[in-house]
Amino acid sequence: MTASQDFRRRIEGYSLTTAEILYHPPDFPHLLQTFVWQNHDLFPQFPELKRFLDFWQETLDGPLHSVRVMHARLIRPTELKALSAEFHLH
Repeated sequence: MTASQDFRRRIEGYSLTTAEILYHPPDFPHLLQTFVWQNHDLFPQFPELKRFLDFWQETLDGPLHSVRVMHARLIRPTELKALSAEFHLH
């Protein structure tokens, strides 16, 4: 059995990242609108978030105002422990 891609990425240091993106809607440039982006990303480089923001600026209308990033490590390699015994419950 092989580990899932998601699990392998977590072991590599990827963990849950949420970005609150404030932007100006193209039809109402004086207003601010919120978009919430959430994905597993690598702290502190945030390559996935940077890729998304590059896509936003190249493809979408609505200039960015600000981005607030929240990050939480879910699984770290130091939290994994080898078991010395296995118990079966019926």
